Amino acid sequence: MKNKIVATALTAVMALGMMAGCAKKKDDTVIRVGSLKGPTTIGIVNLMDKASKGESEGKYDFYMSAAPDEITAKVVSGDIDIALVPANLASVLYNKTEGNVTAIDINTLGVLYCVTGDASITSIKDLAGKTVVTTGQGATPEYSLRYLLDQNGITDCEIEFKSESTEVAALLAEDPSKIAVLPQPFVTVACAQNESVSVAFSLEDEWQTVTGGLGMVTGVTIVRNDFLKDHKEAVNTFIKEHADSVNKANSDLDTTAALVVASEIIGKEPLAKTAIPQCNIVCITGDTLKSNLESYLEILFNSDPKSVGGKLPGEEFYFKG
Repeated sequence: MKNKIVATALTAVMALGMMAGCAKKKDDTVIRVGSLKGPTTIGIVNLMDKASKGESEGKYDFYMSAAPDEITAKVVSGDIDIALVPANLASVLYNKTEGNVTAIDINTLGVLYCVTGDASITSIKDLAGKTVVTTGQGATPEYSLRYLLDQNGITDCEIEFKSESTEVAALLAEDPSKIAVLPQPFVTVACAQNESVSVAFSLEDEWQTVTGGLGMVTGVTIVRNDFLKDHKEAVNTFIKEHADSVNKANSDLDTTAALVVASEIIGKEPLAKTAIPQCNIVCITGDTLKSNLESYLEILFNSDPKSVGGKLPGEEFYFKG
């Protein structure tokens, strides 16, 4: 009888142990994350640092590029699971992959500025008859600029594209009379390289003027649905850790600036400390993600359907969590 009781007790303990093991089991899949050299990566540098030390809750492999098309190509090929991309490219990828990506958060809001040493440039209207140098052909910088020019009736502004923001900043350093559209933190870099260069106007302000107060959405984080289907817990963990990283970027300038320099996004910590607060880094999820991004994409679509991949994403594009 005693042996029977012991055996029963052992069975119960083993069963409880198995249940506890199942309850505690978590998805430890390595998530491959791609981001662009600039505000989107600044928002995750603290997470990158934690992951490199083995202190993050999730497991990650990070890839940073200066070119949006490199990131999008890796999403399409399945070499990246989560990507931080220009807002319009999130929609383009949704259409290109036949709905195989989902937007999980907005990572940056308005960060685009017109920068020049030409004192006659103070608003978008002053770009008539001028040449503007920028990056992001086929991405948010191009389509946001074209929309603002169109809404202001400007048809004779020539846009010249460069591959990287650092290249544009270098052009301004050599010739401050040039006119450029740049995102932070490269605006700060350009102004530091030549004291004759300064911010002429914010594209965010111009955008709100023509849209009746609606804000720009610059960067969006997407996940491949093939990955999301099998690893929803890991994706939710990333969103949580992304939000934590953003909060630290906005609250701990010293640590974040050092990491930004170590990641070779900006060359010097004082510049990084100046730029980070102006990068409009966020982690917006849920209903606010949907309402803000949907409104922004509708504006681009009505201006040029090609800018969002030909059609607007469906309801399933927006992650509910």
